[in-house]
Amino acid sequence: MDNVRKWFEENRITEVECLIPDITGNARGKIIPASKYLKEGGMRLPESIFYQTVTGDWPDDDDLFDWTEKDMNLEPDTDSLRFVPWAKEPTAQLIHDCYDSQGELIGMAPRSVLKKVLALYEKEGWKPIVAPELEFFLVKKNLDWDYPLEPPIGRNGRPETARQSFSIDAVNEFDPLFEDMYDYCEAQNLDVDTLVHESGAAQMEINFDHGEPTLACDQVFLFKRTMREAALQHDTYATFMAKPMEDEPGSAMHIHQSLEDHNGNNLFANEDGSNSQMFLSFIAGLQQFTPASIAFYAPNVNSYRRLMFGDSAPINLQWGIDNRTVGLRVPLSDKQNRRVENRFAGADANPYLAMALTLACGYIGMKKQLTPSAEEKGDVSEDRYTLPGTLEEALVKLEQCDELKEILGERFVNCYVAVKRKEYQTYFKVISSWEREFLLLNV
Repeated sequence: MDNVRKWFEENRITEVECLIPDITGNARGKIIPASKYLKEGGMRLPESIFYQTVTGDWPDDDDLFDWTEKDMNLEPDTDSLRFVPWAKEPTAQLIHDCYDSQGELIGMAPRSVLKKVLALYEKEGWKPIVAPELEFFLVKKNLDWDYPLEPPIGRNGRPETARQSFSIDAVNEFDPLFEDMYDYCEAQNLDVDTLVHESGAAQMEINFDHGEPTLACDQVFLFKRTMREAALQHDTYATFMAKPMEDEPGSAMHIHQSLEDHNGNNLFANEDGSNSQMFLSFIAGLQQFTPASIAFYAPNVNSYRRLMFGDSAPINLQWGIDNRTVGLRVPLSDKQNRRVENRFAGADANPYLAMALTLACGYIGMKKQLTPSAEEKGDVSEDRYTLPGTLEEALVKLEQCDELKEILGERFVNCYVAVKRKEYQTYFKVISSWEREFLLLNV
């Protein structure tokens, strides 16, 4: 903690936001005076925060959970030390890892799950390199959740109504907001790369530099907080819902993945530039185990609206080179940059869990030396939808996958299923306006 103490003193830090990512991917934790934090050397929180649903409810499966609410010991990842640039007083933020009383990582913590998968790669001498691409919408403030979302008003005083893919002028409509976003990102050393306008009304995409998976997920986790805060400063919402508006496309979190040895050589390409057998087996693992992983890529009831009804959404398990109609796209690249883009995850996915699953699927494929289907060279966007169509269907697929349970931990998978099934049941109890409109007097 000496480096943390020194950094606090140099920057006159008065408060510390102690963060852990929960199952949904939101920040939980405590805000502690800097002097108290340094004195105590960390903090504690009950493990039960990982049992909580997005509605603040709890699953009914008493046998799966320890309701004594034992404390976890939270230890800071000092590499995550950053400013909170929008705070009025000098404030630091630190992401923490969760340990039990025996010094073991808490298996329910999303960051722990990712580290467990990465340990398998390290044992093989493999180094995953990843780059997330995160889409989101800016929307007008919405204070009545029965009222559909609308695009915000830009500098010209009008909302967007036409598709503006890659439009510079459409991004410039929100220049003051994005200037704040970039300032906040710079103050936090977030490696945001490219900002583009996507096809939806006020839909944007931010790309992150490629790097180590845990650090990349930290970037996404912190960026979501940052983007929401920058939007609120301009009386606007930033939303990472997978499908926030009926007539607009969904928002994804595409994950580019490659694999290096300890000398920095790309293991996904042969010396002559052709695809290596490891690369093909990695893709085969993604093809075979993605259906059981969808509950992590599409973790909410809304997520399946993006997959089933969203423009440019992945509907199949095919792979192809420079083909955006497949679920697994291989961008044109030289041998050093050979990679595969997993297009299944939504913007609403917990980045740590989505990353853990895509790497776990590829790992199984390589260890089993699986063979992928033939490369898809044509347009398959009109093909039949082949993925789970609801959260409940996805959870059943996950429950039946022994390979993923072995890697992720059976207790974690069972607890995750219980939390998400409770969310699905809570959603299913709600009577929608569609039912009142079309069924009330017609059935």
